[in-house]
Amino acid sequence: MEKPQQIIEKLNSLGAKEEPFIFLVDFEGVNPQILKPNDTDKILWQTRSSSNFESIKSKATISKWEITPVEFQQYKKEFNTIQSHIHNGDTYLLNFTQPTKIKTNLELEDIFHLSSASYKILLKKSFACFSPETFVKIIDGKISSYPMKGTIDAETENAEEKLLADTKELAEHNTIVDLIRNDLSLVAENVQVEKFRYLERIKTNRSDLLQVSSKITGDLPSDYARNIGNIIYTMLPAGSISGAPKKKTVEIIQKTEKYTRGFYTGIFCYFDGKNLDSCVLIRYIENKNGELIYKSGGGITFKSEAENEYDEMLKKVYVPII
Repeated sequence: MEKPQQIIEKLNSLGAKEEPFIFLVDFEGVNPQILKPNDTDKILWQTRSSSNFESIKSKATISKWEITPVEFQQYKKEFNTIQSHIHNGDTYLLNFTQPTKIKTNLELEDIFHLSSASYKILLKKSFACFSPETFVKIIDGKISSYPMKGTIDAETENAEEKLLADTKELAEHNTIVDLIRNDLSLVAENVQVEKFRYLERIKTNRSDLLQVSSKITGDLPSDYARNIGNIIYTMLPAGSISGAPKKKTVEIIQKTEKYTRGFYTGIFCYFDGKNLDSCVLIRYIENKNGELIYKSGGGITFKSEAENEYDEMLKKVYVPII
């Protein structure tokens, strides 16, 4: 197993040579993978502007979608543990996730091709991801991040107003924006929040969701590509799926969740030789010994209520298939 510094040096070398690459890393940071962008035997991927495959019109349709989440009482037990840490001052925002077993008539590859999302990744025989959340983008030396915090069923009466007026969601979003702003400041200058709390609509096989995002930008040095590995690793793991303060919160996550996230909430990156686009690996289905596992969660603060957070976790168990 290669050490993080060895992976960083490889990424820096590829960046310096302006050589395109795909980079995947799991949440725990123990399974980094550097792949060639056109390696379709191992991975299929799509960003907003690029992909390594030609879209095909799958004839499959979704006719079965059954979920078996963790029991609420089990969820609440761990939720209460997190609240104890919050009240002790160990963390003030923690992204708590859990696995949900799913049964569907579709294969992972069917789900991948049928789904509509900003980012799609299929690591063959491993997982499918259809992520709405950018990690960072680098275009002509400007780095941008788009943290996503705040979700509501779009069919809820006055959904937009309720979501934007929710004090718990506002506090959570403020915390993540501040965390990401600090993360960007470690690698960039002139960091600023360009757009604060804008709404995006996500269509799913269950019901549409509204999500809240912000845009934070900064300026990188002209030779940033030579240090692209350092830039990526400095910001890991993503603040939106860990919490704040990041280091201590990750320690609590690993003790509390009682399962391994794996590539879920890790990072996918595509470097085209000049610019970089990347996403957080959320909205994620994993093939575990022939069983499909959907992993989802949400941010917990001192204002959180267990029933609401459990409900939000289940609302995120969807596929973006219309």
